[in-house]
Amino acid sequence: MTERLPEELELLDWKRRVFATYGEVRAAEDPQTGWRRWRAVRDELFARHPQSPVPPTVRGEFSALPFFDYDPAFRTPAEVSPAEPMAYDIATSGEHEGSYRFTRFAVARFELASGRLELELYWLEGYGGGLFLPFRDRTSGKETYGAGRYLLDTVKGADLGMEGDRLVLDFNFSYNPSCAYDPRWVCPLVPAPNRLDVPIEAGERYR
Repeated sequence: MTERLPEELELLDWKRRVFATYGEVRAAEDPQTGWRRWRAVRDELFARHPQSPVPPTVRGEFSALPFFDYDPAFRTPAEVSPAEPMAYDIATSGEHEGSYRFTRFAVARFELASGRLELELYWLEGYGGGLFLPFRDRTSGKETYGAGRYLLDTVKGADLGMEGDRLVLDFNFSYNPSCAYDPRWVCPLVPAPNRLDVPIEAGERYR
């Protein structure tokens, strides 16, 4: 019997595949094609990868993650304005509750059908750093995960790129944190400024 790889190398393999997939997304001929590819890889990882967030006891029942249909109205370039740095110890969910230190460094302002909105952008205060953009909206706790979803997390490869000097926000790529599926995962929660009072009916659902 083949020995299982150390968990760290399994996680590294997961990250390689996620990074590569977002590279394909940014290079896709159109956003919806990239989204279909992203969904297919995500389903494959959840179904078969040893580091899947789906617990092994129920993984055999998994078929595909639920999503809203792709809606181009939820893809928008955001103007990024520098903000006075503000440190947050963002609380986490899961079995090992604690916090991660992030710094608010900018605000992303954008237009959706519901009007002009804004979200804070955070930088992970750890080795190498990384952009982190979580949010909650009026679907949270109903169609989507109650603690919120992530859109960008460049430490883990979730990076939709830029259009000129604007940050690409495509909410069709919103996804649930791993703790939505198994509390053994530790996931930063959504700070109060990123709780939107509008429904974002795009991206991954929870039911």
